[in-house]
Amino acid sequence: MRVVLTIAGLSSQSGGPSRSVPSLALALADAGVSVEIVSLDFGPKESPPLLPSPSRVRTHLVRCRFSRFMPTLWAYRFDQALRQSCQGTSPVILHDNGAWLPTNHLAARMSRSMRIPLVVSPRGMLTAWSLGFKRHQKKWAWWLYQRRNFDCARMFHLTSIEEAEDIRKLGFRQPLAVIPNGVDLIAFVDKQRPAARIRTALFLSRIHPKKGLLQLADAWAELRPRGWRVIIAGPNEGGHKEELLARLHTNGITHDFAFSGPVDGPEKENLYQSADLFVLPSFSENFGLAIAEALAAGVPVITTRGTPWAELVSRRCGWWIEQGSGPLASTLRDAMSRSDEERMEMGRRGRRWIEECFTWSSVARQMKIAYQGLLDQKQGLRLS
Repeated sequence: MRVVLTIAGLSSQSGGPSRSVPSLALALADAGVSVEIVSLDFGPKESPPLLPSPSRVRTHLVRCRFSRFMPTLWAYRFDQALRQSCQGTSPVILHDNGAWLPTNHLAARMSRSMRIPLVVSPRGMLTAWSLGFKRHQKKWAWWLYQRRNFDCARMFHLTSIEEAEDIRKLGFRQPLAVIPNGVDLIAFVDKQRPAARIRTALFLSRIHPKKGLLQLADAWAELRPRGWRVIIAGPNEGGHKEELLARLHTNGITHDFAFSGPVDGPEKENLYQSADLFVLPSFSENFGLAIAEALAAGVPVITTRGTPWAELVSRRCGWWIEQGSGPLASTLRDAMSRSDEERMEMGRRGRRWIEECFTWSSVARQMKIAYQGLLDQKQGLRLS
């Protein structure tokens, strides 16, 4: 079995899929699948691509510097790289990630021309919130090419039941493989911290309107908690950081917020390990990789019902709340009123949950079964 994974970008600034796709590729390779990735190289204007081990996964990066939204300058090279990866005598599956972008259109077109089974992972691009963001542009794109591209899919891969339901609401009836992302286990430091210290609520994700940071600013202004601070870690997207800074200034809480910029590797692990709470008040997430990473690091999580993490409540490792600054302020008050030991015990329960259910080896086994179902002309994993 051969699988060719396509994704627009592998820079850490491109969001969660830039991490989960290379990790999936490595896990599939460990499971005995021949894997290649075809993506774009945006050059030095973005952080270096997160490439899997070249000895286990072959990655083709198509030069796209200064021309991301001008596909006429690079579409031919991307098409050729993709065709080269898909050629051969052994069975191949083309697995595309994302929606709306030129790379997604090129992958669907290649699937049609070479008659290769296409698997599509929308990666959160079809939630109600995402469809409403830049709605008019997406409406035209939907009728011009995006719906036809999705019609080409032989199967959709979704990371949550909620995302699968979104696909069904749009009228698609292909088989669905509901398989979560895996998580790279972050070192778990279970130690007592000094009582006399500033405690930290961590936000680690893109600084984007979807992430609910303005609601966090308003909730924090309502509480003005003593002895706490917020660290915002992640890339600024579309100038939203400036809008957030203006809200913090208006609310008079600028001094409580610190911005670290994009983080990775040991710096990111250190942020998770030093955090007392993790907060991601998103309007919409198909999975929310940062939530899983925080739980893996033993940090209790506050997130919204726009994310597929309802089990935070039953697992007693976090809060799953309605959107809005009011519910967020109430929940922050509750979380901050707990003792350090209570929050640490919540973190331990979250860590155990991740260890039990979200390993990459388990994800790769499930994906391999789904792929094989397509190759055998079976339905694979289906949501009824």
